[in-house]
Order: sequence, then structure tokens, then C-alpha cells
Amino acid sequence: DSAIKGEAEGIRQGLLRVLEACGACGQDLGTEELWEKVLQEVTVEELQAPLHRLGALQAAWWLAASRLGSVAGLFHLLSTAEDPGGTHCSEGQNKLLSMIKAWQVPPEGASLPLVQSAKDLKEILCTAAAFLQGLQELEAGNFPTAFSLLREASGGFCSKKILAQIYTCLGCCAQQMGKPQTALQHLKWALQVDFQCLPALFHVAAVYHELGETDAELQALTLLYEALGKNPPSDASSSPYFLMRTELLVHTPVLTSLLRHHHPSEVKYLLAQRCLQDGRVADAVEHYLDFLSLLREGLQQQVPLDGNSAVPRIPEVFLEAASALEQAGRHQDAITVCEEVISRTTDLIPRVLQVEERLEQPECSLPGAELESELSQKKESLCCLAWRAAGYLHQGWAWAKLGESKEAVTQFSRCLSDLLRVQLHGSGVRQTENLQPEVEVLQKIRWLALIGRGTQFLELGRHKQALLDFQYSLQLSPGDPAAASFLVQALWKLNRKQEAAAQWQKFSQSCPGEDGQQQGQGRPLPLYLVSCLKQAMFPHSEPLARSIQDYLRAAAQDTSS
Repeated sequence: DSAIKGEAEGIRQGLLRVLEACGACGQDLGTEELWEKVLQEVTVEELQAPLHRLGALQAAWWLAASRLGSVAGLFHLLSTAEDPGGTHCSEGQNKLLSMIKAWQVPPEGASLPLVQSAKDLKEILCTAAAFLQGLQELEAGNFPTAFSLLREASGGFCSKKILAQIYTCLGCCAQQMGKPQTALQHLKWALQVDFQCLPALFHVAAVYHELGETDAELQALTLLYEALGKNPPSDASSSPYFLMRTELLVHTPVLTSLLRHHHPSEVKYLLAQRCLQDGRVADAVEHYLDFLSLLREGLQQQVPLDGNSAVPRIPEVFLEAASALEQAGRHQDAITVCEEVISRTTDLIPRVLQVEERLEQPECSLPGAELESELSQKKESLCCLAWRAAGYLHQGWAWAKLGESKEAVTQFSRCLSDLLRVQLHGSGVRQTENLQPEVEVLQKIRWLALIGRGTQFLELGRHKQALLDFQYSLQLSPGDPAAASFLVQALWKLNRKQEAAAQWQKFSQSCPGEDGQQQGQGRPLPLYLVSCLKQAMFPHSEPLARSIQDYLRAAAQDTSS
């Protein structure tokens, strides 16, 4: 930016000296008006070529500042001064590119040695203008126009590094247009042109993820992780001469975002997450443990904290790791990992947390900044509470898998006790579709803990307490097939067979064959809760149904006889 300002001031001073030599002045004029006046006043043939070269340099700085309208206006002036009737733009053509292409490059003087020719500069301006406009259209969501402009830029004058970046942007644009194969083609071209364009490899993985091709996605992420370890991204080497290059003229936030270099730890997390989501538990455990190892080495300095990182909050990563360990049968390790989350969040949660039903619209008259701060504080407290409660929840299921039902009941009870800290205010609190996401997660954890504790009460023969938990779980999630089935089972074990049969008939009619219906309700669950949801499924549907049907048939026969 400082270089652009310095050069721009130098150009302005040069134009003022030209006007002074012609007996005119323009101190009060803006730069665009100054150019217009200079091109009107200067008629000396010898000055035309230097003015055009200076104009090209001015256009370059304006391009770097994304002043596209100023660039188009300047080239219109340059072309009009040369050929008053020769500048026009055909329908469908890009105005700025047409203006630059219509510009007649001044002949190079034999006595003037140039480091960079005006012809080369024109080609660079065309490439940069197409690239920059393509990025702007991409950011605006005008994908077909963006694709056309970026494709124009790919045929221009630029380095291999920039060509790879253009291909990467073309790939991302094609992906947004719903053309994954075209996206993959361009992203592979980017890697062929510049194998160090690692953001292209990251986008390849994203396209494969969108296509559901998990093997190819994991392979791309593995290659990216290995490449980042071997060849950490380095800054481009500076040229010995201050040559005008496309990379000096195109630097926008959208380009920075698309070409963001990912740290190996981010890619390692993505490998762990994708493996867990796809049920590749052994691989997920290995990747999560590698990630936690990186964490102990000082991950805070390795992962950007600007919200763009693929890595979620660290307690969530620990809970996902615990989930993977649990599914791999490493229950004691899962308990240990959860204990880390519980111990780290204990001091961050207030004893009582009062929450409005809609956090976004509390009924209070606090100033804007204070209100935002309070909301942020409450959301953070809710997150910490959710992580701690989820830690107890996972420990409960882990102890249950180890056959330690009493210890499992203790952990589920701690989870439920923690959740009592939240006091919801407002009408319609039980309508989860109106709840803040953080509160909805807490409600789901409460439901899972009630189901978990109820199952362990059944294991211990404490059927009445199990029945209460299943009744509460149905209040939280009315009509839920898993909760309803467990409720029927508890009634059956209490020898309240008539009630059990009536409940079974009621739920069979309302949701026949919809096992796992609760998975489709509400917002998507955090990944660390998915395994708990699977464990909360009722495992004995068919035997229980047969027993109840036999009971109903026998009852019908007794009635008829």
C-alpha cells in the first residue's frame, strides 16, 4: 500500500510538471481529472509515447487499488486521444478488457533501454483486470460471469504460480456452479502447473467430500498433510528488479480466503473428523491421538484463531476423540479424555445460568455493547456447560459398556445435575424449534442422559426409577420411538403388562417402523454426540413386540371365551 501511494504521488507530480511545461496548471484537480486535462493539453508528438507508458503505470496502481472504473476511464482517454472514433465495446464483451485491448502500445524508442516493455505491461494489465474482475464476480455470486473472466485470465501473461492460483479459483467457481467434475479438472491443472499450490489440493478434498467419495477425499487430505510436512509454504522470492507482475496487482480478501494455507494440524483434524463421520473408527482414533499430541506441543500457535480454521473449539475435539475411543472399545481411555474436559471447564460455569428462551431477543434495556457482551458471556457459559455435561454423558456410556452399571448411573446423574444449573425463562420453553442452538444441545444431552441412566437402572433391577427416567425423556421428546420403547419395556418388567400393551399400541400407531426418528429432528447434532445417540437406540424391538402381541392375543382369547 505504501508503495502504491508513493508511486501514485510520483505520477501526479510528473503530470503536473508536464502541464507546467505546457503553460497550464492542475494543482486543484483530482488524479482522473488531471489525466484528462494533460491528454487534452499535450499535443507534442514526442510526449505521447512517454505519456502512454506513464498511463499504463497509473492503470497498474489503480488496478492494485481495485479502482476498475478509473482504469477503464483512463484507457478510454488514452485510446480516444489516439483515435477519437476507434473505441467501442461490442455487446457481451467486458468493457474494461475491451478498453485495455484497444489501447495502442507506443513504439519503444531505440535510445531508451527498458527493464519491462509496454507491450508486456499491457498483457499483464489484461490478465490482472480479468483475474480481479473474476474474483469480484465470484464474491458477488455471479458464477458464470466469474468463470468466463477467470478463464480469460488463465490464457493471459502470468507466472506459473499465478496460473495455478487462477485454475484454483476456476475450480472453486465450478464447484459453486454445481459442476464438480469441471472443478476437479481445473484443480488438477493447478497442481500440474505448480505442485506447491497446496490450497488446490485442499479444495480437491472438499469436492470429493461433496461427491461423497470418501476414499478419494481422505487420500487428498493425506497427500496434503504429507506435503505440508515436507514443503512448508514459503513466501515468493523477490525479483532482483521491480518488475510489474500480476501478483502485485491482484490481492483481494476472496483470493486470500481461497488460497489460505492450512496448517498440518488442521488437516490432521479433518482426517480424524472424516474418518469418525464415515465409521472408520480405528483410523479416527489414530488421527485424533496424533492431533492431541500436537496440542501438547503448543497447538495454540499453530492453528489460526480467526474463525476460519477447520478445527472447532478444543473441548469439542476432546469429546470427539472420546467418542472415537469409545466406539473402538477403548472405554477407559475415553473416560480419561472426558475427565480432562470436565476438569478444565469446572471453574468456567456459574452455579445458576438464567437463559431467555430466545437469546437473540431478550427483554431488557441494556445498551447495545453491554447486551452483546452479556449474550456472548451466556453463550460461552452454555458451551462450557454442554462440554462438561457431555463429558459425564460419555463417561456414563463408557462405564455401562464396561459392565459397571452403578458407576454409569453416577456419571449420568452428574450430567443431569449439571444441567439443572440452566433455568429457562419465557413461554413455550419445550418447543425446541424456538430454542437457541446451545440450549437445544443441552436438551438433547439431558434426553440422552435420561435414556442412559434409565437403561442402567433396568440392568440393576431398579425398574421404578428406570420408568421415571423414561417418562421424563418422553416429556422432553414426545413421541420419540426409543424413549417410548424403553418406557414400554420398563412397564413390562414391572409386570404392568396391560399398561405396557396399551402404550405399545399407541406408539405403534403413531410412528410405525420409525426407529431412530429422533435423529432427524431439530438441528444436526454435534459430532461428539452422534455415538451417544446410537447407543440410546432401543435394541430389543422385535422380542418385546412379540411378547406384547402374544399377551394381546391371549387377552383376546380370554375375553372371547
